[in-house]
Amino acid sequence: MDKIAVLIPCYNEEQTIAKVVADVRSALPDAVVYVYDNNSTDRTAELAEAAGAVVRYEYNQGKGNVIRRMFREIEAECYLMADGDDTYPMDCAREMTARVLEHNADMVVGDRLSSTYFAENKRPFHNFGNSLMRFGINRLFHTDIKDIMTGYRAFSYEFVKTFPVFSKGFEIETEMTIHAVNYHMQIENVVVEYRDRPEGSVSKLNTYSDGMKVIRKMVQLYKNYKPLRFFGAICLLLVLVALILMIPVFREYFITGQVPRFPTLIVCGFLTLAGIQSFFAGMILDVMAAKDRRDFEYRLNRISVQKRSLFGSDGSHGD
Repeated sequence: MDKIAVLIPCYNEEQTIAKVVADVRSALPDAVVYVYDNNSTDRTAELAEAAGAVVRYEYNQGKGNVIRRMFREIEAECYLMADGDDTYPMDCAREMTARVLEHNADMVVGDRLSSTYFAENKRPFHNFGNSLMRFGINRLFHTDIKDIMTGYRAFSYEFVKTFPVFSKGFEIETEMTIHAVNYHMQIENVVVEYRDRPEGSVSKLNTYSDGMKVIRKMVQLYKNYKPLRFFGAICLLLVLVALILMIPVFREYFITGQVPRFPTLIVCGFLTLAGIQSFFAGMILDVMAAKDRRDFEYRLNRISVQKRSLFGSDGSHGD
């Protein structure tokens, strides 16, 4: 059981991992550094261990799979997650962990987008994608998260042990963010400097395929967490299309007293019925989502009791 656990998921980061581990140990000398190797074909694991990290392995490929393994295995009062590519300086690590340990934050977001990200990042579609996701999630979930896709975050014990990891890849950051927002967990933003990868270090994020996975995950979670709004919007769209199609039918009926466009009339009827079905499906699922939020509070209370037994009510480690 650790006071602070630093979690670093890695895949082929031999060029930077030793420096990242050294920087973490310098910034947080009281922390335990865990490097989880995800089938690297280079010397990532060897160099991480030589730098002083505890090296463990996850053999299912994908960042989401690595984080699932980390969260299952590590017991700590505070978790700091960072990437192994040396894009995040560690001078903010102490502040981020303090927000968890002293200010009761459940998730602290390392906000790159408010500092140097757009100047340092040389991939314009990544810049656009980050801005799009931030806009979309903040609008859909009525929140103010400054950086949705950052891999630099700190977590409380309660967050880690109540977060169900479903994502396999890079959409995991979106899932984390929406989970915290949906369950009204305390989220704080800390502005961090960002620097692009050093020459020769290659990003594993595919702009298009991983970008589509992230967008699909956002829509899926919106459907799951806000079903009445999601299916209500579908209902509104279907009924609106039906009304538009009905305009010429009604106009002709009022002029001639006849309905020559029976196929259009039938289609409009089915669209309206589908819209009504969608609305009631949203109502039913919304009740289920409300029950899930109540159940989550019970789970959260149990985890808090478990945390006090492990670390003590004053933050000291239990026996």
